[in-house]
Amino acid sequence: MHFITYVREGIEEIGLFSEDRNKVIALRDVLGKDIPANMIDFISYCNENIIGEIKGNLENKNNKEELFVDVKDVKICAPIPYPRRNVICLGLNYKDHADELKDSMAAKIPEVPVYFGKMASYIIGPEDEVNSHPGVTEAIDYEVELAVIIGKEGSNISPEDVEEYIFGYSILNDFSARDLQQKHTQWIKGKSLDTFTAMGPCILHKSLAPLPIELNLSCKVNGELRQNSNTRNLIFDIPYIISDLSKGMTLKPGDIIATGTPAGVGMGFQPPKLIKSGDVVTCSIEKIGELTNRLK
Repeated sequence: MHFITYVREGIEEIGLFSEDRNKVIALRDVLGKDIPANMIDFISYCNENIIGEIKGNLENKNNKEELFVDVKDVKICAPIPYPRRNVICLGLNYKDHADELKDSMAAKIPEVPVYFGKMASYIIGPEDEVNSHPGVTEAIDYEVELAVIIGKEGSNISPEDVEEYIFGYSILNDFSARDLQQKHTQWIKGKSLDTFTAMGPCILHKSLAPLPIELNLSCKVNGELRQNSNTRNLIFDIPYIISDLSKGMTLKPGDIIATGTPAGVGMGFQPPKLIKSGDVVTCSIEKIGELTNRLK
């Protein structure tokens, strides 16, 4: 199941992609009843019984086919356009990424997870433009990341129980202003400019990607492959991250955790290959799809 947020005829809906990604269907039509109107509230409402209902109703296609709408007739948004808290991010969580930044940003392989927050009152979705913020930054970079979406509230979660607290996974592009990131001792400013968080096109339900996660991920700029790795290369894996974060800190449904980016970011090249106005960045993760954005 690939959960989506989309707009049709000016109305925002939550729904599902068809198997071929060519059509969408509203979740209220799949379930045949009123449900929460936005993705965060739906995640809080959802449980194994609801997932079972969705699967069963989709398999019984009687009277459902006419409810699907062509994807060309809707606007696909970020699956969670308005997060309720900052996106939780991990820095330097792939060894090759830490290695590539050791000279330009004095990075080193961390002995413990490097956490930081990314303010994102609004998350842009597929095909949305990224504001280049002329006069504010001159060094914009891209970072493809696997995002974990928390499914239920929990704290002090053991690594063995982590999967129970996950709803699913998405693609996140952690756009970064490298000049601001280097200028300030904390990263929040350089990571949090408006439109600098892109996510989508959907949330892959955890049932389609059981732990341990081993998904190919990549990023292209104007068709040129820049990043190419697999989530098996995470320094700190998902059970460790969620268990560690939850120690003394309550995670809530809809929380977004960006798990880090592999080597190949623009800052890692010599000379750097930072993106400029007009560049098109496409992030891909196996089983989830593609997230494409253009720098305005």
